[in-house]
Amino acid sequence: MAEKHPLIRTIYLYLFTLIGLSLVVIGAVRFLDMGLKAFVFTKADEPEKARSNYYYLPPISSSKLEGLEEGGQLTDEELISLRSWLQDYQAMQEREAQIDYLASSRHRDASINLSLILVGLPLYLYHWRIIKKETREKA
Repeated sequence: MAEKHPLIRTIYLYLFTLIGLSLVVIGAVRFLDMGLKAFVFTKADEPEKARSNYYYLPPISSSKLEGLEEGGQLTDEELISLRSWLQDYQAMQEREAQIDYLASSRHRDASINLSLILVGLPLYLYHWRIIKKETREKA
């Protein structure tokens, strides 16, 4: 096959070597970015921390809540729904208080970066080894 289509084979080998090298470089750059954010530019993750504290709205319309301030009443069904929502909201707040969203995000990024390197490095090394071997054989 190498004798029939040498140009196609050469293009294939160099292309996949370049792809593998690109994956390794991207993964390494992203790891460096994570390290810089964690230890040098610690304020870079402030928006991520702020986003973790979101708010859930109750299952009652705003007009109904305004009516309650003026002495309005809730139906039994609305009262049960509101109590259920309050219990769920408190349980959710307790669960979320235990979650470190920033660490979770960093772990997710580290997983992606490591997978890029683990895929790219063998791809690069295999194809580059073939190129080097064929280059030595031609010389």
